[in-house]
Amino acid sequence: MEGASGRSGRMDTVNRVLRALQAESPDVSAAALLSDDGLIIASALPQNLEEARVGGMSATLLSLGTRAASELGIGTPQQVLVRASGGFAVLATASPGTVLLVLTTEHARLGLLFLDMARAVREIAKVL
Repeated sequence: MEGASGRSGRMDTVNRVLRALQAESPDVSAAALLSDDGLIIASALPQNLEEARVGGMSATLLSLGTRAASELGIGTPQQVLVRASGGFAVLATASPGTVLLVLTTEHARLGLLFLDMARAVREIAKVL
């Protein structure tokens, strides 16, 4: 059985990955790792964003994306993307039961963002 220090070390690593994603990708304004039911596992969110609200909205988006993909017969979604006037919100499967949420500026280059997110997901998967 894993102790609290093991869990703490894993969460420190996940938080480090999220902060690095934010720091190394100039268009990323926030990042969080959530359970698929919307619980925040780790985050690098600005203070003006309430974690519970972000988690709830992310779970809703993921649920709608999953339902839409199923109804359309296109399989299980790997990403859910919302494009808004102020930027993008991208949810991507990180590991079974978890998703990575990234918020960006409106000028984000999605190809580079997807590469950065894939790298972050690989690093997170190593510790989960």
